[in-house]
Formats: sequence, C-alpha cells, structure tokens
Amino acid sequence: MQFAKMTVGIPREIMPGEKRVAAIPQTVAQMIAAGARVLVETGAGAGAYISDEEYREQGAEIVADAREIYGQSQVVMKVKEPQYHEAFAQHEAELFPENGVLICFLHPAHAVNHPGIKTLARRGITSFTLDGIPRISRAQQMDALTSMSTVAGYKAVIFAANHLGRFIPMMPTSFGVIPPAQFLVVGTGVAGLQSIATAKRLGAKVKTLDIRQEANEQSRSLGAESLSFDVPQELALAAGGYALRLPEEWYQKERELLAPHVAESDAVILAALIPGEVAPILVDEAMVQRMKKGSVIIDVAVDQGGNCALTRCGEEYIHEGITISGMMNIPATLPVDATRMFAQNAWHFLSHLVQEGTVKTDTSDEIIAATLVTLEGRIVHRGALLAMEMEEAKE
Repeated sequence: MQFAKMTVGIPREIMPGEKRVAAIPQTVAQMIAAGARVLVETGAGAGAYISDEEYREQGAEIVADAREIYGQSQVVMKVKEPQYHEAFAQHEAELFPENGVLICFLHPAHAVNHPGIKTLARRGITSFTLDGIPRISRAQQMDALTSMSTVAGYKAVIFAANHLGRFIPMMPTSFGVIPPAQFLVVGTGVAGLQSIATAKRLGAKVKTLDIRQEANEQSRSLGAESLSFDVPQELALAAGGYALRLPEEWYQKERELLAPHVAESDAVILAALIPGEVAPILVDEAMVQRMKKGSVIIDVAVDQGGNCALTRCGEEYIHEGITISGMMNIPATLPVDATRMFAQNAWHFLSHLVQEGTVKTDTSDEIIAATLVTLEGRIVHRGALLAMEMEEAKE
C-alpha cells in the first residue's frame, strides 16, 4: 500500500490565533485507507469545530501529548511553521525525531522563520513548504497558497471595512450623496483579485496596480481601474504567471506612481508577493504620512515581510491616525472553510510525495524542487538562502 508502515502526525497548532488544522476527518480516512497510521492531538480540530470523536470515527488515534505525536510520526503535517512551545519550554522544531519529515507553510524567506529553519536543517529534518507549490496543472489540487490567498483577500477587505470610520458604498442621505470609499489593491494575484471582488461587492471604488499585464486585465474584468505601469514583461513575469523581483530602480518608479493614489485612498490592500522570496517594499513611510487620517492599510504580504515599510509583523496599530495591520494569520479567521481547503491541498501534496511508504525528495520533480526547504542537514530553498544572504549583508 502507498502509506504502508507510515505514521502521520497531526498536532494542534500553537501559533496564537491559529484555528486551522492540517487534516479533516475525510483526509484522515483517505490516509488510513492508503495504509497509514494517523495520530491526532487532542483538540487539534477544535478551532475548526471538528471534534476528537469525528477523527476517531475515521480510524485516527487521539493522543494527548504533542511530544508523542512528534516522536512517533515519520511525517508531521501542520498548517503553520514550528513555534516555541511554552508548555514544553522547547521549540517544536526540536520535538521531531532526526530524519523526520515536516509539511506545512514554512514561509522560508521571512527572517522571523530563519532560526526554526536552521534548527530543522541541523537536526536532519526534511521539510517542505506549501507556499512553494508551483502553479502548474498537475499541482492544482495541492495549491494551498492559492486556497489560503482566496481567504486572505476576502478577509482583508472585511477587516478594512471594520476599521474604516465611514461607509463603503455610495450612500444617498437626506443631506446629499456620500461618495463611495476609495480602495487601492496592490498586487492582483489570487489574494488581490479576491480583494477587488469583495470591495466591489461592498460598493467601493477600486483602483489596482500589478506589474503583470495579464493580472491587470483580470483586475479590469472585475470592474477595477487598473493603473498603468509599463514595466518590461521580461523583467516582471516568471514561469507560471508569478511575479519576478524587479531591479530596485523599477520599485522606486512603482512607489512614485503609487504615492498619489495611496494618499487619496481610504483603504490600501497590499498583496504583492514574489514566490519564496521577501516581499518588495511598495509603500514607504513618506507615503503613509500623506494618507488621510482614518485610512487603513492591510498588509496581506506580511508572511513574507510585508509591502509597507511600517508594517509590524503580527501587529495591528495606529500610526499618526493611519491603521496599519500586519496580521499574519488572516486565513485562520475563517477556520471552517480555510481548514477544509487546506486539508484537501495538504492531502494531495502528501499523496504526491509518498511512494511505498517512503517520502520522495527527487528534485527532478518540479513540485518537490519548488517546495523542499531542508534536506540532509542543509537548507536547499533558494528563496530562504537569498533572504539569509540579504540579512547578513545588512549586519
């Protein structure tokens, strides 16, 4: 059988605010049917309203101590990267047995995750990051980044609406018509497009900017006004339709173009990402200073460092009258649907990796090559290595 003699562990997420879980009863049943033994930590699904009994009914073993999950599992599936476990006074990366396997969102380019990634490498853990799934047809069912970006784009606008002190749609009143709120969406990949659609549904006037022509066409198809930025497409477009990192002079031009539009916006949704790399800074401090009091910035790109120079990782605060949100875990605020989507993606990825009870690490497979972070004591992820070099150069 495909998963013969393999134990898969599903620990409870410990990141503050994280309510998702890496497997649902349906995917647990699929693993067991393929020959796996599945261990689920007590309460792992509670945040997504999945009981221990529902897992048990599908054949999972419910385990009270996370250390047993890590210690007995050949493969551990998580949603978010390993964290420091207060109850054990130990980092989750230290709980793995040597030569274990981890599958989760590692966000390896983000500096905050580098210590954990180095620990995984030092301990010989093979790790895969689900934010690296390439955008190709055979990987579509594994594409957790697209699934979670859908959630993040939707909720980013809901959060912005909650912070704004004004109506979003045009509102006729007894003393006249209140004009619609102005939204600016920067980066119109999956998250950005979902932000546009949600803001339009709420009645906002929406402007957008992306360095990719096709993305701009998609924005216009949703009724947004796309700002013109004539960057050569050979500089902007990577394989699979993703954005490439531009030379710094082009980011300066982009900031200059964005500045007046940021200043007049009520809400700015920042979602410009480069797969596996640190996000570019597109809104600097001077641009924030020119914004209207009461305006909002929701930095969806925070998991990869953020697009705003003033974003604080994991924080939401007011800077001289401007709300800046660096919430890292936006999909966790929609735990039921987000968990259902994530668990299916993770199951399809695991199915791709495992053959006759063994996890494949052959990088001639482009899915494996794009997602592999640590292997045989080394960090092998290009974006992580590049980000570490950049950090060292700053010191």
